[in-house]
Amino acid sequence: MNIGLKKDEIVLVPYEQAWQAEFAKTKNELLRVTNLQSNQIEHIGSTSIQGMRAKPIIDLLVGVEDLASLEKSFFKGLLQAGFHRLRVERPNEIVCAKFTDNTFQIKTHYIHLVQYKGQKWQELLFFRDYLRRNDAAKKQYEQLKLSFFETGLQGIGAYTDYKEEFVKAILAKKKDDWK
Repeated sequence: MNIGLKKDEIVLVPYEQAWQAEFAKTKNELLRVTNLQSNQIEHIGSTSIQGMRAKPIIDLLVGVEDLASLEKSFFKGLLQAGFHRLRVERPNEIVCAKFTDNTFQIKTHYIHLVQYKGQKWQELLFFRDYLRRNDAAKKQYEQLKLSFFETGLQGIGAYTDYKEEFVKAILAKKKDDWK
């Protein structure tokens, strides 16, 4: 299994069953070096969706009670597992990454730290679970991702923006469930 991408690189590869095992291995390592419980760590992103082409990076959703009160010891545990906190600024989220080596050129894993069972947690899991249950939506999302390469756009920001309307449309289905 080859995983990892350089900064701003966008590559989609066929689904690999080994992604599930890599997630499980990483989750077990996080459980060993932090005080997290199993239910606080989820596999998200396209590598978590059986059969879907994906960027070869393992995305983990980690829920904590309060982002603002995380202690240095928590981040030391993440570092022990190979995860470095990134300077990415996102509301209600801290992003950490694991790299192939200490040159920090190729990222292999991301951790998205959010409030456990908060809105971001629920949205990310809803999106994943919706695509897992709905083959038509999964195929539509995969085709959308593939069509990005025909646009001439480049970079992770453009890629994320390109998919945004689709993601919002799926999340709107969750909001309908909340009413």
